[in-house]
Amino acid sequence: MALITAKDLCKTFQVKGKEPGLRGSLKAILAPQYREVEAVRDLNLEVEKGEVLAFIGPNGAGKSTTIKMLTGILYPTSGEISVLGLNPSTDRKKLAYRIGTVFGQKSQLWFHLPPLDSFHLLGKIYEIEAQDLKKRIQESIEQFDIKDLMDVPVRKLSLGQRIRCEIAASMLHRPEIIFLDEPTIGLDVVVKQKIREMIKTLSKESGTTIFLTSHDAGDIEQLCKRAIIINHGSIVLNESVKNLKYNYLSRKEIDIKYDEPVILENSSLKVIKNKGYGLKVAVDSDQQEIDQVIASLMKLGKVVDITISDVPLEEIIADIYQQQGGDEGRENLG
Repeated sequence: MALITAKDLCKTFQVKGKEPGLRGSLKAILAPQYREVEAVRDLNLEVEKGEVLAFIGPNGAGKSTTIKMLTGILYPTSGEISVLGLNPSTDRKKLAYRIGTVFGQKSQLWFHLPPLDSFHLLGKIYEIEAQDLKKRIQESIEQFDIKDLMDVPVRKLSLGQRIRCEIAASMLHRPEIIFLDEPTIGLDVVVKQKIREMIKTLSKESGTTIFLTSHDAGDIEQLCKRAIIINHGSIVLNESVKNLKYNYLSRKEIDIKYDEPVILENSSLKVIKNKGYGLKVAVDSDQQEIDQVIASLMKLGKVVDITISDVPLEEIIADIYQQQGGDEGRENLG
């Protein structure tokens, strides 16, 4: 059963422009020029009940614009949307009671208040009965392990602590769908993993449908079963994460530093950087064993530091888009 559907969805913005040489002139002020920019174009998607979907793309691809239309913040220029059987444009208030949102760079918690006060305020906003709210808050505290954070002003919380409280707050009214926009942005590796475990538990225990955007390939690999890639306002790929991982996410980058300059000769490795004291190589884990590559690199000299990381998601998306024959020149808003 599809809880979210979009058909031929489009969003066009009018952007003010200036003719060359007229900046600051009276004509530019009194008669500004406008041009139309397509942020989303002919977008079609379906999200099933209980699904954890990755909705990904580079900056400016149209992800945020799409989410804002799905949640009723923006009206589409054309096309049809149904979220939980409601039209977000005309039933925004009804829809707000049934969905939750978490934005990694924006907070729904009051900055100078402790999370517990924000939870009570949100309970009033969502018209939750006092006894029921008390029970839900206690359940959230236990589920998200935030007992020690409840009386600390939000401004004093670390980013990771705040995100845990944000997700807990977004679940107080028991939403059927939760939109997570960059929930792990700016977090260190350990905290990212904790947030991912929380999201996994949330999906498994409550059956909540999760619509996730992220620039982190680890979020997509660990949390989602399907990924939709959007670029320049259009969907360029819609397939399982398993296939995406097999075809595109197997690439890793190994950054290794030595205590003295080394020479890499007759290597089958793809070298990204070679600065004598340091090497950065790309590895396709489907073609080469990571441990064997590391072993060969360690034989070159005494290792000071070594890091294994995913290829930036933007590069993967760019490769996919180029393979799809996309027009890189199209303007867009995000």
